[in-house]
Amino acid sequence: MLSAVKVVIAPDSFKGSLAADRVADALAAGLRRVRPDVEAVLRPIADGGEGTVAAALRAGYRPRTVRVSGPDGRPVEATIALDGTTAVVELATAAGLGQLDEPAPMTATTFGVGQLLRAALDDGAERIVLGIGGSATNDGGAGMLQALGVRLLDSDGTELPPGGAALARLDRVDASDLDERIAGVELVVASDVTNPLIGPDGAAAVFGPQKGATPEQVAELDAALARYAAVLGRDLGTDPSHVRGAGGAGGTAAGALAVLGADVVSGAGLVCDLVGLAEALDGAALAITGEGALDEQTLSGKAPSEVARRAAAAGVPCLAVAGVVRLAGEQLAPAGFVGAHGLVEVEPDVQRCLTEPAPLLEELAARVLPQHLPAAD
Repeated sequence: MLSAVKVVIAPDSFKGSLAADRVADALAAGLRRVRPDVEAVLRPIADGGEGTVAAALRAGYRPRTVRVSGPDGRPVEATIALDGTTAVVELATAAGLGQLDEPAPMTATTFGVGQLLRAALDDGAERIVLGIGGSATNDGGAGMLQALGVRLLDSDGTELPPGGAALARLDRVDASDLDERIAGVELVVASDVTNPLIGPDGAAAVFGPQKGATPEQVAELDAALARYAAVLGRDLGTDPSHVRGAGGAGGTAAGALAVLGADVVSGAGLVCDLVGLAEALDGAALAITGEGALDEQTLSGKAPSEVARRAAAAGVPCLAVAGVVRLAGEQLAPAGFVGAHGLVEVEPDVQRCLTEPAPLLEELAARVLPQHLPAAD
C-alpha cells in the first residue's frame, strides 16, 4: 500500500480566465493522474478581493445568499461566507465592475456593500472580514455608510444621491443613526493596495480610469473625495485623506476606517489565515501556488508570494504555476519559489491558454509536478 504524500495546492485565480478553486481542482487532477499516492489538500486563495468568499467557502464556511442593491441600483444576489461568529463579505459581489452594463464612475454606489454588512450583523457576526477588490465605485464608501444609517447631507439638509461625484456637495455628516451593532464588531478590511484616498496616487487618479473615468472626471472625483474626507474629519474627528490603504476600492476603505472603525490589513495574508494555510502546510512535502501571470507584481505582496513566504517558514518547498512566467530564474529563489512553470510549456498558443486553461493546467501538473516530489514508495 502506498503511503500518502501530502501536497498543498493554494493558487489564486487566473484572472479573467479561471477561478482559483477550478485552478486547484485542475492541478490536483493532473497530479493524481501520475501520482495516485498524493494526498492533495486544496486551499485556493485570493488577495482579499474577488474570490475571497469562494476561498472561505472552499475552506468550510457556510454560504448565505442575500439580495442587495448593485452598483447602479439594480438588485443583485450576493453571498456571505459564515463560520461561527465570523462573516466574510466581498465588495465585488455587491458593487463590482462586472455588474455594470457600462461604466458609471461618477454614480456607482457601495450601498449594497452596507446592506451585506447589515446582513452579517443580522446573522450575529462578531467579526466581519470585508474584501474590497474589483469595485466599480469611486464613492469613498459613502453608499455603504448610508445603508448602515449614516446621513450625508448637502447645505439644504438633503440626503446626497449615489456616487462619488455627489460628494462635492457634502456639507454635513450625521452618524447618529449608524447601526449601533457596528460598535461591537471587529471589522477588518482586506486589501491588496496601499494607495491613499486622494492625490496623484489616490483612488480617483490611479483606479478611476480603470472604472471608465475620463481625465476631467478623475479631477472631479478627486476633489469630491477631498471634500468628503475634510467633512468626515470635521464632523467625526477622523480625516482619512492620506491614510495608507484608504484609497482601496474607490475609497471604500476610507469610509470604513473613518466611520466604522475598521482596520485595513493585507488581503493575501488575511485570506491565508481564513483558509487555514498554516495548518494545511503541516507535514506537506510540497506547496503549489500561482496566478495568471507570475511577474514583478507577484513579488509585491500578492497572494502567491504570501503562500511562498508561509511555506518557507514551515520548511515546505513552494512551486509556482502560472499562465505565463515573467520572472527571471534568479528572482524565484529569493521570493521563496523552488521553481515556476507556465502553461506555454504545454501549449504555445497563448489564446488557447486563456480560453481553455483547465485541461492545460491538468496536463502541466501531470508533466512537471512529480519531479518536485519525493519518489513513490
